[in-house]
Amino acid sequence: MQPTDIAPRDRLIVALDLPGVGPAEAMIARLGDSVTFYKIGYQLAYAGGLPLVRQLASMGKKVFADLKLHDIGNTVARGVESVASLGATFLTVHAYPQTMKAAVEARAGSGLKILAVTVLTSYDDGDLHAAGYRLGVADLVEARAQQAQVLGVDGLVCSPEEAAALRKIVGHRMDLVTPGIRPAGSATGDQKRIMTPAKAIAAGADYLVVGRPVLEAADPRAAADAIVAEIAQSVG
Repeated sequence: MQPTDIAPRDRLIVALDLPGVGPAEAMIARLGDSVTFYKIGYQLAYAGGLPLVRQLASMGKKVFADLKLHDIGNTVARGVESVASLGATFLTVHAYPQTMKAAVEARAGSGLKILAVTVLTSYDDGDLHAAGYRLGVADLVEARAQQAQVLGVDGLVCSPEEAAALRKIVGHRMDLVTPGIRPAGSATGDQKRIMTPAKAIAAGADYLVVGRPVLEAADPRAAADAIVAEIAQSVG
């Protein structure tokens, strides 16, 4: 059963996968109070978008800094401290034990939550095997989730397909954040493990990351409101 302490609108994270600060600010203005939580990933961060974290936080919005840190421990720790100082709510790191341990220790005393990326949602078993992994997606996700929980990581990024299995492992002690969300009728794009908002919530996801179905909609605000309504119905 889903916890009800997260408002339906706060469960939707709109991915600002846009080429620059100008288009991002225009989309934020267009969405207005229909969206309370945004994701800033590689594309926008490397186009000068990191200051938007502080700007959005000052507006009362929550920000998911999807930077997927992975490096030696000291470098990860310094990066986590910098992101925490911007006022971000979530930050991703890759789910390698040394990386997770450094990130958890560095975020102490801040309001930042560390999310571990188990397996990217564009990967399937064949992709992992081609990269030299002996485990398939399901087994690797489970192993990394168990490591993350032991290390004190706050949440996991996983495909909605893995959410139900992960709930059995971590209970409700960790947040599950799921990309690969596509409302019915939306294009799949480059995601291989996708699900509708209602099914993802039913599977145990806490937060849903949605990009193109909102950004590319004729009316982005209406698209966001429709997803929130679907979420509300699923957790109600």
